[in-house]
Amino acid sequence: MSGAANAVSIGLSAAIVAVEGEQPSVLVVSHGSAGDALPFGPFDPIHDRTLESGLRKWVGEQPEVDLGYTEQLYTFGDLGRHRSSARGQGPAGRVVSVGYLALTRQGREAPGTQWRGWYHYFPWEDWRDAKPAMIDQVIMPALRKFARAAPSAEIAEQRRERINICFGEGWDEERVLERYELLYEAGLVEEFHRGASKSDSAICLGTAMQFDHRRILATAIARLRGKLKYRPVVFELMAPTFTLLELQRAVEALAGLRLHKQNFRRLMNEQGLVEGTGKFSIPVRGRPAELFRFRRGVLRERPAPGVRMGARRSRLA
Repeated sequence: MSGAANAVSIGLSAAIVAVEGEQPSVLVVSHGSAGDALPFGPFDPIHDRTLESGLRKWVGEQPEVDLGYTEQLYTFGDLGRHRSSARGQGPAGRVVSVGYLALTRQGREAPGTQWRGWYHYFPWEDWRDAKPAMIDQVIMPALRKFARAAPSAEIAEQRRERINICFGEGWDEERVLERYELLYEAGLVEEFHRGASKSDSAICLGTAMQFDHRRILATAIARLRGKLKYRPVVFELMAPTFTLLELQRAVEALAGLRLHKQNFRRLMNEQGLVEGTGKFSIPVRGRPAELFRFRRGVLRERPAPGVRMGARRSRLA
């Protein structure tokens, strides 16, 4: 193959996640009216020894960002995935992007970037206070209509089954990508309408991102929520010392669920993930709380030392 139209370029996209207080955030590059995008850059096959070294090189050019845990998510290469407008405009040729999940502690924003809460893009994923009202008021009616519009009874049944798995009883916090893909197919997110006309009455849930970056972010959130249960990755997002309440709030922020306070503390003790420092916090109000740190010895003792979600709150308001 030859010519710009047949060219294939390889890029690296990073969902860089931090938690500040009770807000899980992702670092985005803001392009004003064009929307937000995940940080992305080219892979240099001549000078970059590995894909991850290429990622760390161009992210490391921003001194405010210090990556901790990093893992490869998936290779995103769908045709037309770099369309960035309703007219379908984008770079010539095929763009293949290797997506990464990277964890850090939130610092200053580098020039041209900002930290934005990830529930800004996925508001239906935050169940900490209650089941989001938009699920019953907007999402479920629209999805039922999507099922009824199926071209055959068989496809209608398949759609109803997916709707029940994604948004029905027994909420599974790890199905972030499946829910986004379902909403996309039903035409309920803005990205679906790129390259086609969009009616003024179209439902566009959450805040869109450029290209297919919301799909990459959904993949990252799902991976991190699953990883919490069998790897101590949450401590990559914590300060060296923290209170148990701060740790609980960070886990809740990432999972989008509330946890029982006493059950959570009992599980931390049983799993041996933390150890006391003998020091106490100096709160603005209230009583001082003991400061803890991650007990790294647990990595040698157990193959899967994660934060079990058995401490989740049993009922939502």
